[in-house]
Amino acid sequence: MWEESREERISPARWREFTDAFMDHFLPAETKAACAAELENLKQGSMNVWEYHMEFVRLSKYAIHMLPTMDARVCRFVQGLSPLVINEADIAALNSNINYGKMVAFAQAIEDHKLKNRRDREGSSKVRSADKFCGSSDGGGGKSALKGGSSGPSQSFAQSSMSAPPSRPSQGNREPHQQGQPGGRFQQ
Repeated sequence: MWEESREERISPARWREFTDAFMDHFLPAETKAACAAELENLKQGSMNVWEYHMEFVRLSKYAIHMLPTMDARVCRFVQGLSPLVINEADIAALNSNINYGKMVAFAQAIEDHKLKNRRDREGSSKVRSADKFCGSSDGGGGKSALKGGSSGPSQSFAQSSMSAPPSRPSQGNREPHQQGQPGGRFQQ
């Protein structure tokens, strides 16, 4: 019906023209304005990157005029990301010609990596805290790690390497006798 209502000598409609006409006809201007304002204020907050992306896509349908290019879309998406991933995503957006889909995947990967590292660090600190608690409540019969008499290292090599990023092995935490040992094992 819309196409028939157009003048006959006009070139075929482009998709953008059709979607604009469709939205104008079926969506009240107040709803579009409210969605545009919501998109403008959208922040990741407590959502994960995927949930934020889904909300961003939902709202951006109603605010096409705010995101005229791929760069504008990527820039607006990055602006709303959480502090956990915004620095890396911002650098990636500035240093390369990245499209929206790749930016979402990149932000998800960064978020997953940082959350895994955080969980690993928290797990290691809980293990160390439990070791210290158990060592100090032995009734004074055994020597505590703080007094110099330990039966082994207070943190195993496996625990210390868990908190390091997988792509960058931590060289600073290794003892000299650990280097060169097969399989990361060391002798005491």
